[in-house]
Amino acid sequence: MLVRRGVQRMMVSQRIAVLPEIPLVSGRRADLLCLTDSGDFVIVEIKSSIEDLRADRKWPDYRQHCDRLYFATHPGVPQGIFPEDCGFILSDGYGAEILREAPDHRLAPATRKALTLRFARLAADRLLQAEWIANPFLAPETGE
Repeated sequence: MLVRRGVQRMMVSQRIAVLPEIPLVSGRRADLLCLTDSGDFVIVEIKSSIEDLRADRKWPDYRQHCDRLYFATHPGVPQGIFPEDCGFILSDGYGAEILREAPDHRLAPATRKALTLRFARLAADRLLQAEWIANPFLAPETGE
């Protein structure tokens, strides 16, 4: 969570919208799906240890859902273990810094449109759920 918080703070400071734990149509779940002002999608895959990275064989699948793919971790994980063909972000929990830019691999227009709609719907649904939690009298009656 500390790595995630630092990355989220960095993204927000750059006016990039961030949604955590996003289910993708491939069945995978992105740790962070980010949407830039220009409509580009960035996925940030968070790894908290060497073992966490070694156990993950699914990360190449994320490329079909973003324009750029980054790994993020904390200073206790060696930077050299992360794939060179992905971006790299170092986070201390309070902020983060991009140490290696991710290569650009553009989404197809139809994929971008579908992902943009998915991002918008998930963001709206999460906002509504948060509002209902904060103000339960606004939530719809369940009939129970």
